[in-house]
Amino acid sequence: MELPVVVRQALGDTANSVELRDATSASAADTLLRMVLLSDDQGKLQVICRRQDMIDIAALNSRLQRSLRLLSGTELGRLRERTGLRELPALPSLTGYPTVVDEAVDTLSVVGLELPEQGGTIVLSDGDFRELTAGAQRLGFAVDPDTISVNLDRPEEDQAQLHTAIKRFTGLRIQQRLDDTLELPPLPETAQRIIHLRVNPNAMMGDLVDIVESDPSLAAQVVSWASSSFYAAAGQVRSVHDAVSRVLGFDLVMNLAVGLSLGRALDQPKLKPEGQVDYWQQAIWQAQSAGVLASMMPRGQRPVFGLAYLSGLLHNFGYLVLAHVFPPHFQKLCRFLEVNGHIDSSLIEHYLLGVTREQIGTQLMTNWGMPDEVTQAIRQQKNPDFQGEYDVYPRLLWLGRQLLIQRGIALGAAETVDRAHFLALGLDQAEVEAQFDDLVGNKDAVMAIAGMMQGH
Repeated sequence: MELPVVVRQALGDTANSVELRDATSASAADTLLRMVLLSDDQGKLQVICRRQDMIDIAALNSRLQRSLRLLSGTELGRLRERTGLRELPALPSLTGYPTVVDEAVDTLSVVGLELPEQGGTIVLSDGDFRELTAGAQRLGFAVDPDTISVNLDRPEEDQAQLHTAIKRFTGLRIQQRLDDTLELPPLPETAQRIIHLRVNPNAMMGDLVDIVESDPSLAAQVVSWASSSFYAAAGQVRSVHDAVSRVLGFDLVMNLAVGLSLGRALDQPKLKPEGQVDYWQQAIWQAQSAGVLASMMPRGQRPVFGLAYLSGLLHNFGYLVLAHVFPPHFQKLCRFLEVNGHIDSSLIEHYLLGVTREQIGTQLMTNWGMPDEVTQAIRQQKNPDFQGEYDVYPRLLWLGRQLLIQRGIALGAAETVDRAHFLALGLDQAEVEAQFDDLVGNKDAVMAIAGMMQGH
């Protein structure tokens, strides 16, 4: 492996004594470092910590008396262009910015600096790294994720944890009904009518068309969806009836309508983490991926397509609720998510609030009488090993999200996907991978659908 010229220059005399390891070698993960670039009105700063650790941006700002956040994408792009590196190893002199090193780094006897584009790792002794960072400030600002105990598998504790968070972080008074406590609008009438229609064994297409047509905004959305290039309908779509009967189908329209009705019950937050896919894009990506996986499963194991799709649409509803209920803390959450893209949002939310978006979203879906399959999918979507009633639905969400992340869709932290995850769902891995290549290859059409949802 050849060191890039800028990296060799940043290493200085140390370049002659470093060890270079191929990415396939058994480098200890807990010796790897990462560097995050920050800025505020006082200037730029780079922080270095162990790769696996979570940066507590609030603690860092408090110690430094600053209001740092992730460097903007534009400025980062300029830096990448200047250095010729897509990913910057944790070397201070690459940027020339002032540097802060987390104190835990100095407990390592060796450190590893990743060079993903070159497929390798630079290994330095602790002494060499201390010499390279001699001018850096040392502070404790990172948290080991293993010390954060997220409630992934104890849903019976959700309500108590949620009430604790509400009491601690808001002035809201606990009411008997959770949606009253959170001061949320009631379940939209259109959503109520469609949910009742879902459980009616005698429901007909005309019943759904009547409900959709009674809501002009929703009717316009349905016709727009059916007319989009994503569905490639033959001929012009002239009415809701035409959209349902000829293009989209009863089940898909029902679930799109429920997802849109609930999504527009709360405003999207104006703040969001830098680089994160917005709410409706996440919803459509997860819905499409769950639908693809469900349709590829063996017939005897296949879940209800519409419920899989609806689970994807609503999987992130708790995010809207967090923004609505905890506005000052939501801004802090955004800053944490920006600088800790490798850590799942549930860990960060539990660390900051003591409750996750999955817990809060599930509680509301239960209050609103959503299908058990959907509530289970939302609650267990971060737990790929969950076994229980309707476990296929959260498994679909987890696998779909990871396959999309692998293909560059920014939906959160990447996790390891092995063959067992496909086998558990009766899926052929090669066929699924090819389908997801096609799905992401059709990104513009998916984004167009999300844009329609966003513009309701």
